[in-house]
Amino acid sequence: MFTLVLSRVRTATLALSAVAALAFGTSATASAAPDAAPAASKQGPTSVAYVEVNNNSMLNVGKYTLANGGGNAFDVAVIFAANINYDTGSKAAYLYFNENVQRVLDNAATQIRPLQQKGIKVVLSVLGNHQGAGFANFPSQQAASAFAKQLSDTVATYGLDGIDFDDEYAEYGNNGTGQPNDSSFVNLVTALRTNMPDKIISLYNIGPAASRLSYGGVDVTSKFDYAWNPYYGTWQVPGMALPKSKLSPAAVEIGRTSQSTVADFARRTVSEGYGVYLTYNLDGSDRSADVSSFTRELYGSDAVYTP
Repeated sequence: MFTLVLSRVRTATLALSAVAALAFGTSATASAAPDAAPAASKQGPTSVAYVEVNNNSMLNVGKYTLANGGGNAFDVAVIFAANINYDTGSKAAYLYFNENVQRVLDNAATQIRPLQQKGIKVVLSVLGNHQGAGFANFPSQQAASAFAKQLSDTVATYGLDGIDFDDEYAEYGNNGTGQPNDSSFVNLVTALRTNMPDKIISLYNIGPAASRLSYGGVDVTSKFDYAWNPYYGTWQVPGMALPKSKLSPAAVEIGRTSQSTVADFARRTVSEGYGVYLTYNLDGSDRSADVSSFTRELYGSDAVYTP
């Protein structure tokens, strides 16, 4: 009865457009994220919404507020998803946006800024794309740092609030790429945190990268702001030495995980002292009943949907 992550409708399988080239410093969308208006206050865990932008609008995240006090039902919106691709000519990984992700980024003024102005952070998820490139097989520190720069440049160019790592579908070894090694992800996260010290770095706790957080005396666990369970419809504490305030053992798919399970996981989140609650696949329907099933437990309020 559980919906596992492998059942997700994946952005990676819809690589329909040409390679996206970032014109850093020249894009009309290049700007820092605006200062957010103070969000109506609420007490409780950080709530996260992944949005499949192949099918749904990021703006849906901002349509839910709390009946009591008017705070945002969601605190973090995740653009799902960009990809880590592989150039067989240069033998290097590069950041790729399909046409739907690119559209969101190019229209940041209307797709991202309205959320940020409500006080909702907007993060870009990055996912493997069956080409052999992944976060866990950079062949050198220089290669990892080069990809980290692509990520941080993207955050700066489009005024985003951070990066989410999802180490699935890399298919390590394809195109002559290497298998996962112990230094790769440590080098990548270290470089990315150096590049963007005040932005969000989160981990979808799955894949070879998630189990390779320490190398050469460096442990990057503390460089993450959040980590969450990747298996929807289940409760599973991420196996990372982060404080409970940064972990989401709950993972639910809106509209597919039963409202009773959603509510139960929210109660456990509060009673067991965890600080994050993860949801996936918020669509354009009125999902206020599903959302209310966790906001009642997390924040003591129903959620209101405003189209």
